[in-house]
Amino acid sequence: MAKTIAVVNQKGGVGKTTTCVNLAAALTELGRRVLVCDFDPQANTTSGFGVDKTAASPSIYEVLIDGADCAKAIVPTRWADVIPSNKALAGATVEMIGIDRREYLLRDALAPFRESYDYIFVDCPPSLELLTLNALCAADTILVPVQCEYYALEGLSDLLSTIRIVKRSLNKSLELEGVVLTMYDGRTNLSIQVAEEVKRHFPGKVYATVIPRNVRLSEAPSHGKPVTAYDNLSRGAEAYRALAGELMEKNSAVPAGV
Repeated sequence: MAKTIAVVNQKGGVGKTTTCVNLAAALTELGRRVLVCDFDPQANTTSGFGVDKTAASPSIYEVLIDGADCAKAIVPTRWADVIPSNKALAGATVEMIGIDRREYLLRDALAPFRESYDYIFVDCPPSLELLTLNALCAADTILVPVQCEYYALEGLSDLLSTIRIVKRSLNKSLELEGVVLTMYDGRTNLSIQVAEEVKRHFPGKVYATVIPRNVRLSEAPSHGKPVTAYDNLSRGAEAYRALAGELMEKNSAVPAGV
């Protein structure tokens, strides 16, 4: 059975999509079968895998709102299978209000694929509304990228509060997979201080691997490739490969091909 991991942080620009794309690609490189669901109307994960977000049909929007076959929405790429998104998803929150079991639409859509993959990642929008709630109800665990900057912990209390509410009333098995420090610059006191503060708030849950500030990580999406394909020897590629190894070690009970 696949482990479903929601990549969540309501702050924008913290590296959610970068982490989702590159961690998935690194896990595929290591022999895991990975499905990525782009659940953000900006659809940056979709284009980050080289999928044309204007042409992909059906997208996750049609799956949720129109009942389209999710299997037909899956687009295979060299680096992971992708369920694409597009700007239509921005209106889904309003349209979902009148649908029964609206919190579980994504979980129901992904359920048939849990035996076909080792990991399913859901890249969430930078908010705590109904789309993110769907992702939390579909997920086994959540992965939280935290940018190494002054406002890093701002809003995390709201996120943790939302997770507790979801765990209590909608998804009792939801757990914190871990926290990933992104945009880390070991030359600055600020990055070091933020890292220490995050570790204090999340004891035992912060990955040893940190994601550095790296130009190649920023350039790769414009080429429609993960960084491991764009520049395999870059610091960014090495970091995400190390993070994938650390994630696999934590989840060693999930063998490849099961």
